[in-house]
Amino acid sequence: MPEYLAPGVYVEEVSFRGKTIEGVSTSTAGFVGPTRFGPVVGPPPLLTSFLDFERIYGGLDQLQFGGSLVDNHLAHAVRGFFENGGARLYVARAFAGQSDDDPWQHHGAAPIGSLPEVVLRARHPGRAGNFRVTFDFRVGPNVLDHPGGIGMLRGALAGDTVLVVDRTSTPGVALYWLQPTFDEASGVDTFRLRRPGETPELVTGLGDVEVRTVSVNVTVGGLGRFVSDLFWEGLGFHPTVNPTDRRGIMTVFAAVPVNRSAALNVPLVVDTGLTNGVDILEALLQPGVDADSSSEPVADPAELLLRYLLPDPGEPVRPVVLERRLAGGSDGDQPGAASYEGDTDSSGNKSGLLAFEDVDDISNVAVPASTAAEIVGGPEVSATIQQLVISHCERMRYRIGVLDSGRRELVADVLARRGIMDSKYAALYYPWVTILDPVTEREINTPPSGFIAGIYARNDIEQGVHKSPANEVVRLAIDFEFRLNKAQQDVLNPEGVNCLRFFEGRGFRVWGARTISSDPEWKYVAVRRYFAFLEHSVDKGTQWAVFEPNGRILWDSVRRTVEDFLYAEWKSSHLLGDKPEDAFFVRCDLSTMTQNDLDNGRLVVLVGVAPLRPAEFVIFRIGQKTLDSRT
Repeated sequence: MPEYLAPGVYVEEVSFRGKTIEGVSTSTAGFVGPTRFGPVVGPPPLLTSFLDFERIYGGLDQLQFGGSLVDNHLAHAVRGFFENGGARLYVARAFAGQSDDDPWQHHGAAPIGSLPEVVLRARHPGRAGNFRVTFDFRVGPNVLDHPGGIGMLRGALAGDTVLVVDRTSTPGVALYWLQPTFDEASGVDTFRLRRPGETPELVTGLGDVEVRTVSVNVTVGGLGRFVSDLFWEGLGFHPTVNPTDRRGIMTVFAAVPVNRSAALNVPLVVDTGLTNGVDILEALLQPGVDADSSSEPVADPAELLLRYLLPDPGEPVRPVVLERRLAGGSDGDQPGAASYEGDTDSSGNKSGLLAFEDVDDISNVAVPASTAAEIVGGPEVSATIQQLVISHCERMRYRIGVLDSGRRELVADVLARRGIMDSKYAALYYPWVTILDPVTEREINTPPSGFIAGIYARNDIEQGVHKSPANEVVRLAIDFEFRLNKAQQDVLNPEGVNCLRFFEGRGFRVWGARTISSDPEWKYVAVRRYFAFLEHSVDKGTQWAVFEPNGRILWDSVRRTVEDFLYAEWKSSHLLGDKPEDAFFVRCDLSTMTQNDLDNGRLVVLVGVAPLRPAEFVIFRIGQKTLDSRT
């Protein structure tokens, strides 16, 4: 209540509108499985295109487990998701085989020098980490000026590595780094030139010399078959990691990334114990890195840069380039149930399904590679992973698991898989989808869950979550692993196995819309997903009511808020009934709460809705009529 303590005019803002509920998104999916590259722990990145997936996770190329190449089912599922209408996807990588004793196990690496003083490493494990790294060294213009006879550096920054070229009668060239200092004699801020183990030299005392900054352009190529080269331009050799310095090579390629964006988008790590920019540059400029291999290697890095800057008369400018290909990266072991379930490391970073618990907007969860024939442990482990997905969705409440049948499973096999599961939070699809692999250019069979999750998203965007995601075309499909007939579906459909069917003239379609629940009230995917939409929307849209005084004003406000939301759903033909009172009811008064509820701070709202169920069986009863028939 505002206070009025002195005479005057008081203007107050008062809202005459009720609170509103905004419907939540139901089209965002989350996939867990093995990939060629990418982070193993930490918050899953949001992907909005297949290009995002390729850049972070390495693309469609096959994975290698134990010397055997296997199809990259998760990558194909991601591609199928976006091609079928998906727009937002989170991916958590399942990786197995990394040792706590060797954090760089399975990472690609390339040592520089025999000691080595610098090691180039892939930030994440995986065969895709055996990429190519190119350092293209550049020498800039002279930054030394002498205004009023005092040597000043213009355009240089503290920590820059510079090439000093002496033009006096005793010519010479050397590398230094810049240390900021105050020249008491001249009273100006300037720099000192420093070298390891030598006395710093004041810039103001320099004579006829040039001071030129040295930088490097870094290119990472070959990360993925369809991934463009990554490029960083004009990086310096500052030895310390400074999150505010975007120019330093040790900051950009730090072993511990300065932020999550760097962890996702910078695949290279420059690992060294050197403590100054000159040592780092000289370590990279090993003898023989001159791109002109026909010339003799130059032992002095400064001389090498000078040749680039001032070539001999008649000689072309030769670039100073260091190129290395990382080696030793591997995809580890075939991930099992523990990798899919996930864990929390000592820093609090989560992996697997566990990482999805911190992402609120996921509605559909899939594990596309979990039913592959080569999965470690066979059908038992595959079933365990699917049970983990079901448990995750039941725990999170507003999600549904999109489950796959196994590769080459017959009707009896998929019925046996269905027989050990019972949940209103999951749906099972059969058989696998046949597509053309753009990498190997051959036909492969891949799990349907990624395609189905994309169809869920397309269905929700084009028609609404109330409509069953069925009788929809499966894009990218050129066939199915098995072509089912009506007799086979007559066996599968009552058991809650959703079939993918081919129809002449209508293409490849999803021809089932049931959950794997034995409860007839939650038999249909559309009903389950629509209730998740309603519950999640009401949950988020009524958070304002927490800690408000629990009385009639609050009860009426909450009731009107929920009624307005459900009325809009009814007007959009998402609920059954000719009148609003037939479609839904909302109660929030003393009939829904006891004195014990009020004493314990509980506000109880009773909501009932009449959802639309799919017309799964369209029946026409046709009979002959005579001319005088009245029926």
